[in-house]
Amino acid sequence: RTVLRGERGSNAPDLPGKAIASPTMAEYIKYLYKTVRKFHGIAGVVTQELNDVIDSPIVKEAIINNSDVKILLDQTKFKDRYEKIAAILGLTSIQRQQIFTINALNNREGRSNFKEVWICRGQHSDVYGVEEAPECYWAYTTERTEKEALKTYIAYYGTLKEAIIQIEIDRHKAGSPLFLEFARQVYEHKKVMSLW
Repeated sequence: RTVLRGERGSNAPDLPGKAIASPTMAEYIKYLYKTVRKFHGIAGVVTQELNDVIDSPIVKEAIINNSDVKILLDQTKFKDRYEKIAAILGLTSIQRQQIFTINALNNREGRSNFKEVWICRGQHSDVYGVEEAPECYWAYTTERTEKEALKTYIAYYGTLKEAIIQIEIDRHKAGSPLFLEFARQVYEHKKVMSLW
């Protein structure tokens, strides 16, 4: 699997974008895709900027034309120029409509926290809700209040594993509120739920 990901910042140059646009890298990617497919493998490219792929004709040809599977996250920020992108990706009008329903429908009531993603294999495509296990959510959350609540549980229970098990047990005892809602309660009390 090949992953190309650029991080943007005020002082960070777009090195992956420049590298992928170079003729040498473009030829390498073309070679890579042909070689991997020859041996019945799958090469994957991940980018935060679609322009990294579509600005180079060689890369565009190598990656897009040889990709049987396409996965897109929320494309709202590209809505004004999406016709060009959709044409390059070879998307049908139905697929375009599917893509703009990502995270846009009022379908969250009574469901766990999830994000939506559009997956296309050949001409078969749909939008899927991706839900992670609560244990994974607690382990990898970047929400400050949730992290602080988890730190409170770690301080009391001693290990990350035990803290995650207990915070989930307590969240269910509290009626299974949203992660952030429960974390706010923990943060307000500054102690684990059993000590409230």
